[in-house]
Amino acid sequence: MNKLPDGGLALASLEEQLLQPGVKGLPITEPLRQGAIGVQRWNVLAGDTSFPVAVLKQSALEHNLDWMQRFCQRYGAVLAPHGKTTMSPQLFGAQLGNGAWGITLATISQVQIAYRFGVRRVLLANELVAPADIRAVLHLMKEDAGFEFFALVDSAEGVARLSQAVQHSGLQRPLPLLVELGIAGKRAGCRSAEQVLELARAVAQAPGLELAGIEGYEGLLVSHDRAADVEAVSAFVAQIVEIVRQADKEGLFGGTQILLSAGGSAYFDLVARGFSRIDGLSRPVLPVLRSGCYLTNDHGFYHGLTQELGEREGAVLKDGLLPALEVWSVVLSRPEPTLAILSMGKRDASYDIDLPLPLLAHRPGDAKPQALPEGARIEKMNDQHAYLRLPEGHALCGSLQVGDLIGCGISHPCTTFDKWTLLLAVDDDYTVRHAVNTFF
Repeated sequence: MNKLPDGGLALASLEEQLLQPGVKGLPITEPLRQGAIGVQRWNVLAGDTSFPVAVLKQSALEHNLDWMQRFCQRYGAVLAPHGKTTMSPQLFGAQLGNGAWGITLATISQVQIAYRFGVRRVLLANELVAPADIRAVLHLMKEDAGFEFFALVDSAEGVARLSQAVQHSGLQRPLPLLVELGIAGKRAGCRSAEQVLELARAVAQAPGLELAGIEGYEGLLVSHDRAADVEAVSAFVAQIVEIVRQADKEGLFGGTQILLSAGGSAYFDLVARGFSRIDGLSRPVLPVLRSGCYLTNDHGFYHGLTQELGEREGAVLKDGLLPALEVWSVVLSRPEPTLAILSMGKRDASYDIDLPLPLLAHRPGDAKPQALPEGARIEKMNDQHAYLRLPEGHALCGSLQVGDLIGCGISHPCTTFDKWTLLLAVDDDYTVRHAVNTFF
């Protein structure tokens, strides 16, 4: 049974759908209603599932949902988690049900999927340019007065295209836009405060448009020099805040509040702290954070970053975020004493930042998994195979057998979720409780 909140989303169709044999991770030989997965009482450690299988630890999800809610309350911010991380309606529902203000998305197809399941407030953290995409969004806004949508803009050409499209569509309310401050040599966005303000004036004057706020993405400043990162991110956030002050002084914002948005998954504490210092404007300011990877965290890249975040935050939030996502596979071959070939590969787990991190070994029937020794590593992956290298001379070199299970953590959850149409949520004993779907 699904214990996560649903946020009022329309998820019943997912529970009622018939899953066919061949869904990765499922051990079924005939169709099964998705809502019946929990009553099967499959256990990953017992070898009940197919392998590889991607699992989400329910207790870690619940912890991270609660942690982020407390974090936002501490700084007076709201959360619009980036849905591209999971593209899972059930996880969107859990986030909305746990207080998220809306969902951030990156493409219009993602917006349409979220809308299909009931998401009614979306921040598109991207420029809206393609004619078909503009028409699709304006159609939703025109057909559903309750649908709130915000997009980014960073060019006069973009402003002109959107203004013309809104006027042509007959939409009777303005399209809210946030002007994006970028970083030289990096991704989209205006390259200076002067350019942001010039474009903000253009949005404020354009028929059919409304300046809703100012936005940036500090995640592009992440490097291997953490001290330099903190300095650069803090300066970037301060620049956004100063732009907002100037734009408000000129009376450029429309609507009843000013959106101030940034906050990826690496340094969102610096963003929240910087945004909390703005006051004295003509209307309320709504700081919107967009972290998406917080929900599952990981065992690699984000795990290290959020440990440092916890150190900066001190005792109030020292419990930190927990890794929730693992990929389990079976040992297919033991061709050499220090080498095990596993049944997972690039089709199953992230490898764009780090290769998977081997955590646990388990033989079905044993009492509990054993931690893999320091020095055990995934040294290579093919499409469907991983090469687990064991430390030479370790007892596991002689005891690990074909058929044993290996649990791996991952680094960068975004590029594991997109490899699975369905993931299994498990309790702390790895009994399967329910499934979550993805739509990439």
